[in-house]
Amino acid sequence: MKIKYPSSLKLNSCIGVTAPSSGVEESLHILVDEARLQVEDKGFKVLIGETVLTQDKGRSASKEKRAEELMAFFQDDRISVIMPPWGGSFAMEILPIIDWNKLKESKPKWMLGYSDISTLNFAYTTITGHASAHGVNFTELSAPEWDELSSKWIEVLSCCENEEITQYSSEKYQSSWDKVYSNPAKGFYLDSQTEWKTLNNEDEVTFSGRLIGGCVSTLQVLVGTPFDNVNNFVNQYCHDEGVIWYLESVGMDAAKIYRALWQMQENNWFVNIKGVLFGRASGYKDIGDFTLTDALKVIFERFNIPVILDADVGHTPPQNILVNGAYTTVKYIKGKGSVTMKFI
Repeated sequence: MKIKYPSSLKLNSCIGVTAPSSGVEESLHILVDEARLQVEDKGFKVLIGETVLTQDKGRSASKEKRAEELMAFFQDDRISVIMPPWGGSFAMEILPIIDWNKLKESKPKWMLGYSDISTLNFAYTTITGHASAHGVNFTELSAPEWDELSSKWIEVLSCCENEEITQYSSEKYQSSWDKVYSNPAKGFYLDSQTEWKTLNNEDEVTFSGRLIGGCVSTLQVLVGTPFDNVNNFVNQYCHDEGVIWYLESVGMDAAKIYRALWQMQENNWFVNIKGVLFGRASGYKDIGDFTLTDALKVIFERFNIPVILDADVGHTPPQNILVNGAYTTVKYIKGKGSVTMKFI
């Protein structure tokens, strides 16, 4: 079976903003307002959903309202891209309410985001076979100038079927969110030199396969549930090319990351794996002398595959825009990397 790609993004297309997990509290509405202005300035329309500007007990709204608005956005032909304001903690609550058969039969539509949004993106792609995109959230577009990697969302989502696009590792990344929190809507503070690394210290590696992945702490919730369709997805869509897993973590120490990856491995998520991109771990700490490197070696050394660490993925920006389902080649040379995705 072939991955289905949404129609390419075009000028004057509509970006639909809905909050399937966490909404935006009143003190931070400036982020939504400024992001809207910036996106409209680039030539797009923006539709803000009812769930976006409300927040109670970590949720934008009831699970029923969140699911209803998300489904409505998927069915609304005016909307080309669904882009949540940010992640949260409770996206999994709406999974049982979503009409997955209707989504499978509908035209594919781009959904872009990360953190808890990867819960939805991952389920959407693995259940329906429709591509989705892991990358910048809507509120991060509130900056008056977008960094090179974040701004790639337009170019990536504008690709047509059979086209390809290459992205490169960043020059610098943001080591702390403190300045962002104290200066909202001003953008990232990229202050540290980026250096991709390899688990086994190779100078050069290249590997190819179909991309799938997301935030480890949210994907772990799906393991063994009715929304765990990884094995079927790999068999149906990745049988010939294999899989590149991109993974990242937030607020997890080495032991928590290891336990999550162990759970995935024990449920055969890493069958036909060709390589791993692991993002810069956010809010991370070692557990005694047990490190992230130790955790990754225990899980992935058995597969004899390349594993890249500190990639531009996840909660330590900036990040590449990664398309779930796209046939991808990753190249690494001495601390730098590239990701070439082909929409086939």
